Amino acid sequence: MLELYKNLVIDHGLNPRNKYILKDYNHHAKGYNTFCGDTVSLYLYITKKNIIENISFDGSGCSISIASASIATCILKNRKSSAINDFYTYLQTLLQNTKTNNDEDKQYKEINILSNVKYFPSRIKCANLAWHVLIETLNKKKDII
Repeated sequence: MLELYKNLVIDHGLNPRNKYILKDYNHHAKGYNTFCGDTVSLYLYITKKNIIENISFDGSGCSISIASASIATCILKNRKSSAINDFYTYLQTLLQNTKTNNDEDKQYKEINILSNVKYFPSRIKCANLAWHVLIETLNKKKDII
C-alpha cells in the first residue's frame, strides 16, 4: 500500500491535475512556504449552495507541494465547501502521526495518498501548503474591480 501511495504522489507531482488559472472564480488565495519557497494559488468557484463547482491551482514548488494541491483539487470538486475543513483536519491528524480510526480512514481515503509524508517531517509544510491556502479561500472572495 505504501508503494501505491508513493507512486500516486509522484504521478500527481509530475502530472498535476487542474493546474491552471480558473477564469470564473469567486474565491482565491495564495500561499508561500518561507522554508523552501513553494508558492500555491488556489481558485474556486463556489455556488450559492456552497458547492465547489470548479477548482484549480497554479504555483511552483517541490513534487509534494504540487501533488498535494493537485490531489486537493481532485478531492474537493463538486463537494460542499465545508469539506475543506473536514479534509484539512483529517490531514493534520494523519501528518502528526496521530491515530486515526477506520471510519475516518474510509471517509477520507482519497487524502491518505499523502500519509507517507509524516515520515519526512521537513516535508510536512509542503504537503500542508495547499490546504492552508484552501482554508484561507473560505475567508476571502475575489476582488471585484
